[in-house]
Amino acid sequence: MSGSEALDRRPRPLIGICAAWDRAAWSFWDQDAALVAGTYLDCVRRAGGLPLMLAPEPLGESDVESLIARVDGLLLIGGADLDPACYGEAATARTEATFPLRDEFELALVRAAFAADLPLLGICRGLQIMNAATGGTLHQHLTDAGFAEHRALPGSLGEPTMHALAVEPGPLPAAAAPVPGMVNSHHHQGVDRVGADGEVVARSLPDQLVEAVRWPRQRYALGVQWHPEALEMDATIGGLVAAAKEPRPEAAGPAVPYAGMVGKRNGPMEEVEL
Repeated sequence: MSGSEALDRRPRPLIGICAAWDRAAWSFWDQDAALVAGTYLDCVRRAGGLPLMLAPEPLGESDVESLIARVDGLLLIGGADLDPACYGEAATARTEATFPLRDEFELALVRAAFAADLPLLGICRGLQIMNAATGGTLHQHLTDAGFAEHRALPGSLGEPTMHALAVEPGPLPAAAAPVPGMVNSHHHQGVDRVGADGEVVARSLPDQLVEAVRWPRQRYALGVQWHPEALEMDATIGGLVAAAKEPRPEAAGPAVPYAGMVGKRNGPMEEVEL
């Protein structure tokens, strides 16, 4: 067997995709369901990954460790507002619907992924979860904070939602695709204080809102505010899959909370020691 044939027979990297939880209708049914849009699944498959939907679930420590051990990469997708308690703030009148179980599920997995050095990509809400998990905060409503409207056409990720980016100097994670010059937006919250060890990769123009953050201590940890699954020219999800194909570092430790500032759901920020 040639080397290329052996590579072709390797299992596809398993990409855990944290699902949304919402009301859905199909066939004769209309009920609560765990949801992942087909666009995310298609992007993972095209990049050579095997998508696995992870439904929001109360997790014990052993559950977290088991999930992180079984996947090769973690993808956090868009969705509802984060409960501001996740980053130590009170909700305002601008806070929209929140789903605390999904928040807690994703925060636990993100912190464990950081601790285990598991490749991780956050999209839209996913960037915000990564930022909150490492002690950052959010603007709860962008226009109130002096930024532009980033949800120009609700329910659309097409041309009216596009805007330019300014890319900050500095390297991206090794497997990451180049940052596109034009991206789409569909969010009313955004990164305020960047989480521990995070570095801003790109900002929106002209309002300078943080649009992408990387965590350079990690093998691959990138969050983007735009929706690459809706942009055929953007290979961002392919970068996650490429990183997930690489062997795990032997030195990766157990799935313990990430060192840094971590928001408690009902209290102030506290320092977490490893």
